[in-house]
Amino acid sequence: MNYLESLLLMRSELGLLAVILLLIIFEIFSNKKQKGSLVTVAIVLFAIHTVIGFFPLADGKIFGDMFRTQPLLHFFKGTLNVGVLILLLQSSDWLKKEIVDQNKATEFFILLFSSLLGMYFMISSGNFLMFYIGLELATLPVTALVAYETYKRKSAEAGVKFILSSALASGTALLGVSFLYATTGTIYFDVMADVLTISNLSVLGFIFFFSGLAFKISLAPFHFWTADVYEGAPISVASFLSVISKGAAVMILMIILFTAMRPLMPIWGKIIYMVAIATMFIGNLFALRQKNMKRFLAFSSVAQAGFILLGFLSDDALGYTTIVYFVAVYIFSNLGAFGVVQAISNTTGKENKDDYEGLYRTNPKLSLLMMLALFSLAGIPPLAGFFGKFFLYAAAASKGYYALVFIAVVNATISLYYYLLVIRAMFLRKNPDAIPFFKSPVVMRLGLVLAALGILIAGVYSPLYNYIFSISSSFLN
Repeated sequence: MNYLESLLLMRSELGLLAVILLLIIFEIFSNKKQKGSLVTVAIVLFAIHTVIGFFPLADGKIFGDMFRTQPLLHFFKGTLNVGVLILLLQSSDWLKKEIVDQNKATEFFILLFSSLLGMYFMISSGNFLMFYIGLELATLPVTALVAYETYKRKSAEAGVKFILSSALASGTALLGVSFLYATTGTIYFDVMADVLTISNLSVLGFIFFFSGLAFKISLAPFHFWTADVYEGAPISVASFLSVISKGAAVMILMIILFTAMRPLMPIWGKIIYMVAIATMFIGNLFALRQKNMKRFLAFSSVAQAGFILLGFLSDDALGYTTIVYFVAVYIFSNLGAFGVVQAISNTTGKENKDDYEGLYRTNPKLSLLMMLALFSLAGIPPLAGFFGKFFLYAAAASKGYYALVFIAVVNATISLYYYLLVIRAMFLRKNPDAIPFFKSPVVMRLGLVLAALGILIAGVYSPLYNYIFSISSSFLN
């Protein structure tokens, strides 16, 4: 493999870096009037990057096997790109109204894309050094984004909570990696899988490592930051944390558990089992009590993280496929819900569940999209979320975890109840002071439509699951 071929293995990373550099150049050489078009320029550049990202890419490893690319990793990066693109379309109105006037739009995009770049490196990592570099690059920019609305006390408070919790989680994960290195003498995933054995130190190393990464995914009992940070952060940033950041963390956790830590599966399988139950119940029961929609969706995302863990109990191609497929459909479902919340918040400033009473009579299209997204999150057929949960149940049942599947079904019923509370408020409740009719900008509507199409198409388009299964099988080989 020559130098150019090796460089092209990092096409996604180099392409995103080029987008960041072009935005910096635009910021330097544009006048005040031209900076008003920065949001459009950034979205167009990232849309081009997203399209290019789906072109085929060769398998390979570079930097001494620190960085690797395979069809499954390449597909997941493309999935994250689609999610970020939809998020940017939904956030365009907020960016133009709030951020451009404060002359902070370029910084917003640089921070967001830098975090995504870190996720790329994290997903393609072949050892714990590249993983940790990617993890920090993915995390640090988000801390600034959480506190981006500096004129709001809650935003600054959320930023402080996130950076302190994130620092503790990263340190905990790094301590776990050091214990694993002490027992194996290597930081490479593939090599560690051959030499790792069950011992007190290796188990302790796994517990510390898993605890650090569980923070990123909002698994119980490492979820306490989630609701406060989501509520204080801008809605677009909360959406990014709930969908993109969580998806990347789930992907790398899956890779590390199924490769480097496969010998410890008798241990971590039991831990995953217990954490899944705790996460589903805690997320669902706390979601029942929430009035603020951002906090409501925060605990909903905690519960969804518990469902994702069912796929980890099947350490084969079925497990890989169900996890990747569920994360893909979860991205569309959650973006649909967050998109409606953002559209309403941008226009009216209202974010409470009670404010949605009578919404269908004034804004029927937004109500229908919210219903579609919530039904998908609840797992109602024939939407994408139903098939995502069904495949997770099948993966856990294939290994004999029937009791866990039953518990998951019970939790799915609980989640359906609190999702129906929102739907009842929109369709059945009457409110003389209901949110008046409004029309979102075209770009925002495009983002909402793409989320809706993703929910519908991913549910009925079975070749998507088959394709993920085929590339998952090649990843194992």
